[in-house]
Amino acid sequence: MILAISTGYSQEKLSKKERKLQETEAKATRYYIEGEKYLVLGELDKAYFYLQKALEFSTEEPAIHYKIAEVLLRGNKPESALPYAEKAADLDIENKYYALMVAEIYTNLKQPLKAAEILDRLTADGEKNQQYNLDLASIYLNAGEFDKALVVLDRAEEYFGIMEPITTQKQRIYLRKNNLEKAIEEGEKLIEAKSGTPDYVLNLVEILYNNNRIDQALDLVECEIEKFPNQPELHMAAYTLLKEKGQIKESEKSILTAFSNPDLDPMVEAQSFESIVNEMQTAERDSLLNKLEKLMLEYHPQDASIFSAIGKRRMKERKVEEAIDNFKKSLQVDPKNAELLDQVITNSFGENADFEEVEKFTIMGVDEFPERAEFWFYDGVIKNARKKDSLAVISLEKAININAGKNIGLDQATYGALGNAYYNLGEKEKAFDNFDKAIKLNPNDEQVLNNYAYFLSLEKKDLDKAKSMSEKVVKRFPNNGTFLDTHAWVLFQSGDYEGAKKYMDLAMEHETEPSGVMLEHYGDILYHLGKKSEAISYWKKAEHSPEASDKLPQKIKEGKYHE
Repeated sequence: MILAISTGYSQEKLSKKERKLQETEAKATRYYIEGEKYLVLGELDKAYFYLQKALEFSTEEPAIHYKIAEVLLRGNKPESALPYAEKAADLDIENKYYALMVAEIYTNLKQPLKAAEILDRLTADGEKNQQYNLDLASIYLNAGEFDKALVVLDRAEEYFGIMEPITTQKQRIYLRKNNLEKAIEEGEKLIEAKSGTPDYVLNLVEILYNNNRIDQALDLVECEIEKFPNQPELHMAAYTLLKEKGQIKESEKSILTAFSNPDLDPMVEAQSFESIVNEMQTAERDSLLNKLEKLMLEYHPQDASIFSAIGKRRMKERKVEEAIDNFKKSLQVDPKNAELLDQVITNSFGENADFEEVEKFTIMGVDEFPERAEFWFYDGVIKNARKKDSLAVISLEKAININAGKNIGLDQATYGALGNAYYNLGEKEKAFDNFDKAIKLNPNDEQVLNNYAYFLSLEKKDLDKAKSMSEKVVKRFPNNGTFLDTHAWVLFQSGDYEGAKKYMDLAMEHETEPSGVMLEHYGDILYHLGKKSEAISYWKKAEHSPEASDKLPQKIKEGKYHE
C-alpha cells in the first residue's frame, strides 16, 4: 500500500535526495488517493487517470498496479488488467489478494488451468488459504482434470474434515470416471460422519437408484429407518423403492407412515399425491388417495400446496366445482400461483357466473402477475360483464400493450372485448374499429361477428355488412337462439320483416326461457307485420325484464311501436 509521508525528521535534517524522494512519494500518495476515491464512486475513467499518474511517481508500488487492474477489470477489460495484476503479484508474492485477482482474470479470459496454477500455489502451502481448495477443485473438474481435482479435494477434506460440498464434488468426479463403488463409498463416509441427516442418505439413495442398485438402496434406507424411525423422508424413499420392486402393499404402508408424520414437508406430500393422481385409476389407487387426502388435511389443514393437490384430483375426477373451490382455498393462502388463477378464472365463466366473485381473482391475477397479458384480458372481460366499462378498457388496453402481438389469439379476443366496452361507453367509432381489428385476425369468431352485427343494426349502419356477418354465424350455429335473434334484428332493421320473423321463430324455438330482449324484438317484428294484438302480448311478456328497452312501457301503453 502507498506509504504515508514520514514526519519523524524535520526538512532541515533531510538531504536533497531524501527530500526529492519524499516529494515523489507524496505526489504518488495524493494521486493514489484520488484514484481510489473515483473508483469508489464508479467513475472508472477518472480513477484510471489518477492511478496512472500515481504510477509515474511510484512504478514499483504493487498497490497501484493492483488498483489499476481492478479498474480495468470492473470496466470489463480483463486482457488489459492482466499485466497490472501480474505485476502486483510479482512485487508482493505474500499478498494473496493480488494472486487471487490474477486467477480471477485468467478465469474471465477462459484460461482456467492458469487460474488453477495460482490457486494451487496458494493452497499447497500448509494450512494457509485452504478455503480456496473447493474453488480450485471446481476449476479442475470443469476442465476435465479429474485426478488433480481429487488430490485437491482430499487436501481440503484433510483440513476441514468430511463435509457435504467436498463429498458431493468427489462423488461427481468418481461418477464421471465411471467408478461407482468409490462414489458410493464417499456417500457412506458422509452418512457415518453426519449420522441422522436424512438428506445425505437420500443423496446416496439417488445415486444407487440411478445406477439400478435398487436392493442396495432399499437396504440402506431400511437400515437408517431402524436407527431413525421418525424421519418421514426415509419412509418416502422406502415407498418409492418398494413400489419400484412391485411390493405395492409394503410401499403403501411406507407412504402412509410418512404422511402420518407432521414433519413431512407438505410440498413433498402434494407432489407425491399428484403423482399418484396421474396413475391409472383403480379401486386400490382411489382408496390410497382417500387415506392420504385425509392425512394431509389433518396435519396441514391450511397449506396452499395441499389444497392445490386435492383440487387437481377433483379436476381429474371431473368434479369441477369442488376443484375450483380447493383452488380458491389455495390461492387465499398463496396467491402467487398463475396456473391455479388461470384455472379458477377460466372455469368460472359461463351461465350463472358470479362475476363479482370472479373479479376478486382477476384482480389477484393482475396484482400478482402484472406482466401477464392474459390476466389483464380476464380482468377486462369481467369488468365489461359487470358494466365497469371504463375500467374494462384500461385493463384490455393493458393486455394489448403487454402482449405486443406475441399471442394472436389473445389480441383477437381482446380487440373483440374492447369493441363491446367502447360501444357501451358510447364511443361507437372506437368500438367498430376494434371489431374490425378482431375480425381481421380471425374472420370466423362467432362472438365478435354476432356482437358487431348487432351493434351495427342498432345504429342502422352498414346493414349489408351486418347481414353478411350474422348470416355467416347462423349458418354455422343454426340452433343458437342468441345468434338467431341477432340475425332477425339485422333483417328487421333492413326492412325484411318476414325474414326477421322466420329467424325469430327459430330463436324462440331454441330458447326455453327467452330473454326480455328477444320477447320485445318479437313483438316489434309482429307489429310491423300488422299483428298488433300479438305484438302487445309479447311486449307485455318482456315488461318486467331488466333487459327490456326504456321504450317498452310506451309501446304497451300506446299499443304501437317506438324506436
